[in-house]
Amino acid sequence: MNRQASAGPAWPADLAGLYPALAALPAALRAALQLRGMVAAQVDAGAVLFEEAAPCRGFPLVLEGEVRVARGSATGRSLELYRVGPGEICVVSASCLFGSTALSAHGVATMPTRLMLLSPAGFEQALAHEPFRRFVFGVFADRLADLMSLAEAVAFQRLDQRLAAALLGHGPTVQATHQTLADELGTVREIVTRLLKRFERAGWVAIGRERIDVRDAAALRAMAAGEATAR
Repeated sequence: MNRQASAGPAWPADLAGLYPALAALPAALRAALQLRGMVAAQVDAGAVLFEEAAPCRGFPLVLEGEVRVARGSATGRSLELYRVGPGEICVVSASCLFGSTALSAHGVATMPTRLMLLSPAGFEQALAHEPFRRFVFGVFADRLADLMSLAEAVAFQRLDQRLAAALLGHGPTVQATHQTLADELGTVREIVTRLLKRFERAGWVAIGRERIDVRDAAALRAMAAGEATAR
């Protein structure tokens, strides 16, 4: 991983704003974390932040950029679980630290990313305080709902192909809500929204209010045929 890292005492000005649960920690603990419990890192796009089956080196706090968390298979395929942006947390890292187990997924920066790495000991100390603990478990609940939706999408097999096909044949603009598309595909709105955002990141569509503008029909046709993948 191409990164530059340094140990405290630096405490970035935007850290407390993005993670107010840290700002709520006792002053003595914050000072201790600044001195010994945190490492700052700046990584390039494509940098691997953590590997599957490796021990967890700490709890990442993203200040700028984005981390894609995914699980690999023996065949080399990768299933995206979620993405971590500024102010968000990685539940795979948290669960690893909770259970003292190896990481169950890998994390890759999708763009230049700046973060702080809270040490395992620092994470345990922070977790002993109710505001930080409530924050972490609240995100766990949200991610669990997301992963249940993802499991449904996987169970229905290649919903992304069906969605790409549904967007074709309507001209450059599809006048439909996400709920309408979900009903047409026999799934739920949250999954359609997730896939449309993935298409938008790939530059294939632009999402508007009750409309989807098709920007790359050829890419959608390739997806519908199973010949393309949106990251």
